[in-house]
Amino acid sequence: MDAATVTALGVLSSAVMAGLAAMYGSRIAGRAQREGNAVTGFNSLTDQLQEERADFRKELATVRAELAAERLETARLRLLVTQLRGQP
Repeated sequence: MDAATVTALGVLSSAVMAGLAAMYGSRIAGRAQREGNAVTGFNSLTDQLQEERADFRKELATVRAELAAERLETARLRLLVTQLRGQP
């Protein structure tokens, strides 16, 4: 085997190794990209859920205030009926 053949085989094996390394690197980069997308999606969903939770808390406070007002009105009307000698 002469020097040119050994050099050519060395170059070919180096090219194959470089190609394999590039494929492996792209697989890892793709996996990291997918994991990054998953984390970003999870954070986005969490933010949306927290906003909805805050909205529901505000709505609940409003409903509770309305209920308290209705109960107060009911008590006032019962008292009025009792004062008029009626049955509540």
